[in-house]
Amino acid sequence: MIPFESETILIGGKWVNTAAGETLPVEDPSTGRHFGAIARGGGDDIDRAVAAARAALSGAWGRATAVDRGRLLARIGALVTEQLDMLAELEARDVGKPLTQARADAVALARYMEFYAGAADKVHGATIPYLEGYTIFTLREPHGVTGHIIPWNYPMQIIGRSVGAALAMGNAAILKPAEDASLTALAFARIAEEAGLPAGALNVVPGLGEEAGAALAAHPGVDHISFTGSVEVGGAVQAAAGSHVVPVTLELGGKSPQVVFADADIDAALPFLVKAGIQNAGQTCSAASRVVVETRIHDELLARLSDSYRALRVGPALSDLDVGPLISERQKARVDSYLAMGRANRPRIVAEGAIVDDAPSGGHYMPPALIADVDADHALAQEEIFGPVQVVIPFDDEAEAVSIANGTPYGLVAGVWTNDGARQFRMAKAIRAGQVFINNYGAGGGVELPFGGMGKSGHGREKGFEALYGFSVLKTVAARHG
Repeated sequence: MIPFESETILIGGKWVNTAAGETLPVEDPSTGRHFGAIARGGGDDIDRAVAAARAALSGAWGRATAVDRGRLLARIGALVTEQLDMLAELEARDVGKPLTQARADAVALARYMEFYAGAADKVHGATIPYLEGYTIFTLREPHGVTGHIIPWNYPMQIIGRSVGAALAMGNAAILKPAEDASLTALAFARIAEEAGLPAGALNVVPGLGEEAGAALAAHPGVDHISFTGSVEVGGAVQAAAGSHVVPVTLELGGKSPQVVFADADIDAALPFLVKAGIQNAGQTCSAASRVVVETRIHDELLARLSDSYRALRVGPALSDLDVGPLISERQKARVDSYLAMGRANRPRIVAEGAIVDDAPSGGHYMPPALIADVDADHALAQEEIFGPVQVVIPFDDEAEAVSIANGTPYGLVAGVWTNDGARQFRMAKAIRAGQVFINNYGAGGGVELPFGGMGKSGHGREKGFEALYGFSVLKTVAARHG
């Protein structure tokens, strides 16, 4: 049961029907059954949302001080914390992720609100020494209206890092959640209302990407776009925004490596290696889908990884097992097309998890798969699968490890496992990625840690203070006073 009316959209502080009055079904990936509906917004609704956001900037929201904005975000964070159980169950049912993972996402959403609440009044300008008779200083100002197009895999986390930062800087936001998972975005909007966020500061328009999403990306009244999703759609969003010379933050795909040297602590590394490959059924842009391992320990690590994979259990989200279902039958078919490559003699699937016996027959379940004998240039090692599939690739020396790690079009995240201090820093500098983790992976979520990619993984940074800089414009003021 959805604990609120979900067939409406939020425009200017009011929950209203879409212009066309159409809806989209909400499917539970654990069962394949529909259990609700969301509004199907379109271009007319985006027009209304932009107008409402503009009005907010001219009204109470535009007059709010940084301290005011921080206090509002703090109230939102506190209300998210009060409603963690509801949000976690909603996300688990909507996305299919195990309940523990969904709850961690709700906790992260609250933490983002807390972080940006505290940071809102701490983004300062600077004074610049210049010629005699001049005083020069800089200001950080909001873009204005910001558009946020978010994916289905981590709705709460991406709302936190994107919308939270935009609101902290005083922008008025328009959120277009993914059609496959909009429920926690709608729940968050209600929480923001309850906290007292002024009308129009946040507007939420669910709908199809090619309708509501495309309209938002191309709208001349939007001043900045934040997009998280596929490389293909990200390119289209950037092109659409570019027609109005609007800046875009893109967080796209990844094919992230974890590089394991022979001197690494394998006992410490093993849980990270596995979890980073199968979390959210591998439907994670920063998933460590490549384990790049030194030849001297390849067989040992492969055997231990295989044991770990065979112990994994797959089942309904609310059963809270290791892995839940994939988001849709379409996504399952895509992942299975890649697994077919590992059912030949080479590459080869060496270990798989198991779907529990009582998993509903209509759910989109797929056992996690570990694949060996994969050449570094094989499609399995080059393309983002977005499923619970991890490949193991050997290397002989440090130079080859760097070559393999950097040998894809992506550059989002990387892990390095070694106890050699000098090598740790050589690898961190040599690997082309937005984040490099040494003897860990993910740093526990790291709300404070700037996140973003290189190459086809996108550009711009979210999370931490860098997100606040990205959601603002630097203005230089030069006063001549004699």
